[in-house]
Amino acid sequence: MSKLNILFIINPISGGKNKLKIPALIDAHLDRAKFNPNFAFTEYVGHAAEIAEEAANKNFDVIVAVGGDGTINEIAAKVMQQNKILGVLPFGSGNGLARFLKIPMNTVKAIKVINNCKVSVIDTATFNEKCFFNMAGMGFDAHISSVFAGNKSRGLSGYVKLGLREMFSYKSQTYQITVDGKEYSRKAFVISVANSSQYGNNAHISPKASVTDGLLDVCIVKEFPLYKLPVLAYQMLRLKTDNSNLVEIIKGKNIYISRIKEDAIHIDGEPYFMGKEIAVSINPLSLNIITPDYEA
Repeated sequence: MSKLNILFIINPISGGKNKLKIPALIDAHLDRAKFNPNFAFTEYVGHAAEIAEEAANKNFDVIVAVGGDGTINEIAAKVMQQNKILGVLPFGSGNGLARFLKIPMNTVKAIKVINNCKVSVIDTATFNEKCFFNMAGMGFDAHISSVFAGNKSRGLSGYVKLGLREMFSYKSQTYQITVDGKEYSRKAFVISVANSSQYGNNAHISPKASVTDGLLDVCIVKEFPLYKLPVLAYQMLRLKTDNSNLVEIIKGKNIYISRIKEDAIHIDGEPYFMGKEIAVSINPLSLNIITPDYEA
């Protein structure tokens, strides 16, 4: 059997973790009988996508994202276009998709998953034609992503403190939502469109979400008094939001969201700015990805 050519695209700043020793760790644990490894480090936002596109057009069979959900997003879109295979070594701050797929957070164990090379095929989605793989949305979480873009040196504690401060001034908005032709009008603090169940760090907004059911979960976090924030956090960590009176979940394939003004959105945790009208759709079973055994 001929060896597979595999490229590890390493984001050196994702998750705030040093990755200079990653190539040596991969060299030590990757199955050289199966793979010819190559390595590339990203140098700027968008660079992972450029490297992945170039690699996918060459003779690489497997392209591995070494980073978080944002790094996966850049790389997976190119892997999907070329019908190659995606691998993941989780190194982000949240690792939502990797956690959902049961990819180990331990790097050596994650390399061994790649060695097994079990390929699953999962759903992907588009948000105004921009691909996402885990979660996209608007409202408070997108606002926070936008406010703190470029300020990662603040650290988690500073992020949480300033996030709580923003909660006092942030106003919920009214959205017009159409899911598979059925119309809803909702005042929401957050609207998340979920492919997997969680944002990351095991905070599950849609516990019954599946990446193989051909459906997206529109998760509407209702306006709520600040004192109920610990309740919502508890429900997310305990996989109970589907029974919460703070969250409404609507499953569907084709989703349209209209809001009062153009504003921040996030796609796999990365902030963007989009107009008043958002069209979201599912692309069933469109990405080949190496996973351990898991139930989708």
